[in-house]
Amino acid sequence: MSRRLTALVIGNADYADAGKLKNPGHDATDISAKLTECGFTVATKLNCSHQEMDQALKDFKKALKDSDVGLFFFAGHGMQVDGSNYLAAVDTDVSGEVEAKHSSLALNQVIDVMEKANNASSIIILDACRNNPFERAWVRSMSSRGLAPVYAPRGTMVAYATSPGQVASDGRGRNGAYTAALLEHLATPDCSIEGMFKRVRNTLSTATDGKQISWEHTSLAGDFFFNLSLGARIDEYADTSLRDDLFIVDDKKTSHGVIKALKTHDWYRQNPAIEEFTADVAGRASSNSLFVVGRNIYQAACGESNGANAYIADFMSRTAGLKPERRKALLDGMLFEVFFDPDARLRKEFKTRKFQELFRLQQHPRLKPSFDFIAECLLPDIARFYVVPGKNHAVVVDVVTKAGAKEGSHILKSVHCGGDSILWMEDADYAPEPGEPPMLEKLSLAKFEERIAEQMVVPVQLLTIKYASFSKTGDEKIHFPYGWTTRRR
Repeated sequence: MSRRLTALVIGNADYADAGKLKNPGHDATDISAKLTECGFTVATKLNCSHQEMDQALKDFKKALKDSDVGLFFFAGHGMQVDGSNYLAAVDTDVSGEVEAKHSSLALNQVIDVMEKANNASSIIILDACRNNPFERAWVRSMSSRGLAPVYAPRGTMVAYATSPGQVASDGRGRNGAYTAALLEHLATPDCSIEGMFKRVRNTLSTATDGKQISWEHTSLAGDFFFNLSLGARIDEYADTSLRDDLFIVDDKKTSHGVIKALKTHDWYRQNPAIEEFTADVAGRASSNSLFVVGRNIYQAACGESNGANAYIADFMSRTAGLKPERRKALLDGMLFEVFFDPDARLRKEFKTRKFQELFRLQQHPRLKPSFDFIAECLLPDIARFYVVPGKNHAVVVDVVTKAGAKEGSHILKSVHCGGDSILWMEDADYAPEPGEPPMLEKLSLAKFEERIAEQMVVPVQLLTIKYASFSKTGDEKIHFPYGWTTRRR
């Protein structure tokens, strides 16, 4: 099940005429990261002028055309003028109400854009109920405190940090109290959006001693979940296939006989079974059975079954003639086995022994649906990866070395990706005694690059390694410190 989720997140803190707020920048950054984990494509804007907010909304409008669900989040100053709500830009003109209205982003404009996009669901979240710092100059009454209630068109939810007419504090920690509660509950697996906001309300009330009560106005027509568990998100295969431990082998089915042989971990049974697993046999099997066969072929390949290794290497020819959905089920199972254990939980250590061989298949356009499938499975755990496997995104790494004792010999000093140093000691048992040099493993350049690709879980064809300290010829030797890794922390 593929969901097209689009979000615009704005955090305004550096107000020219209202003083700097502490939390909105952090709120926007952290909410963006959490939404990305949940599969949203997020545009994040910080400290926007009125013109920048207007342009961001125009860009958001375009993005919503290709989306199923749209989400708008704003943290910063908000105000109501004559019963309408406005989200203040950092350069909002506060000399008067009319000036403020025309130099802020009207909430009704956001609602109108999202309504006309005709998405299945539109979600607006406002941590913008701080006290209006401008109203002292306007001689406003207390009736205008906070934000006003709004009309929510069908399919829309508008969530406020506090009840209409009330105000919320900026917060004492990294996040405002409302956003902190939102971050705690937003990614709760299989929790409906209505249930999630109820949890937020309880947490917020507890954190503020009942002084701040969040509020939502909703006319959502269907269910929405920020984070669907794997079994709920993947509707192509039965839970008994995703959770291989629950799969029941039926000896009457030929494909199940293959599964049974592969599960023995005995090459003398595995190899003949794979040879007997012809395209004709695969063509008669169900998608669920093929998915489990695929899982077990990859498992056997990692156990160095020659038959399984050959099947992966010759996958295109072995599956020639199969219907696309049958071929996809087989490859889906193989890819799934790399990352998920027999109970369909993400592995603590990925099964990468044959990762490169398997992901070379990503170069075949006809197999793209399988790599889209595994990318969708892994998206909620994006923090475990430099790039989500299956997305076909290129990665560039910079390596810094120092000259070794022999010509063409180089000692690894650091590895950098995305501006960060990513080489770190994973096993402290290899830490040298004080004053002693670290133990080093000598690798050919090809083996070194294979190791980096495997540790980073990036296909070699998508990885570019640049060497800052020497010009690459291919004959160099790299001395890699024992116990160190470039795996994502």
